[in-house]
Amino acid sequence: MTLQDFLDAYDATRAQSISERFDAYTAHLIETNEKFNLTAITDPAEISVLHYLDSAQGARLLPRGAKVCDVGAGAGFPSVPLALLRDDCTFTLVDSLNKRVGFLQEIFRRLDLPHCRAVHSRAEDFARTHRGAFDVVVARAVAPLPTLLEYCAPLTAQGGLVVAYKGNRADEEAEDAQRAATQLGLLAIDAIEYTLPIGGTRKILVYRRDGDCPTRYPRGGNKPRTNPL
Repeated sequence: MTLQDFLDAYDATRAQSISERFDAYTAHLIETNEKFNLTAITDPAEISVLHYLDSAQGARLLPRGAKVCDVGAGAGFPSVPLALLRDDCTFTLVDSLNKRVGFLQEIFRRLDLPHCRAVHSRAEDFARTHRGAFDVVVARAVAPLPTLLEYCAPLTAQGGLVVAYKGNRADEEAEDAQRAATQLGLLAIDAIEYTLPIGGTRKILVYRRDGDCPTRYPRGGNKPRTNPL
């Protein structure tokens, strides 16, 4: 499946608009990447598959009108492709590097994404001030799963979802994260496997917040990374 195959599920007019905005995204991503590092992938065809098509796989997981948070948003994956596909949802992109936040704000302007905002903050700091504020929390290429779940669970509303994009170690990471998920009030409910035209097989691991997330999480002092649950 190509990105265009994915877009063909939309009506022709909307698919054309989304495709054009993906092209604009690529152009600005490559241009900005020459000034500071946003991605190691710089070939437009590879960006289309490994960033856009990969990110798009989670679009159907978002409930109608969901408030979505992207933890460690980087250059905007998966949330900018999701925002292009799901303009019924609102997106808050959190990143700790101000240059990346500036890039995201410019992307929102260029792609006409008024339902997106970018926040300059460390994930653990943002989680402490926005507990339970989001219906869905997404993350891609941020941290090993036990660490990632500690960042994401406190942000997730009761009954909401944590959607973690993972590669070929997804099953191993899920096993490693079982204890963390239990401590954080999360229940593993799905593992969606798909194969990209390049880049091989990937999985989206889906958790539902169905229990209490203790207020001591997320821990400060970089403990989610140095001493994962």
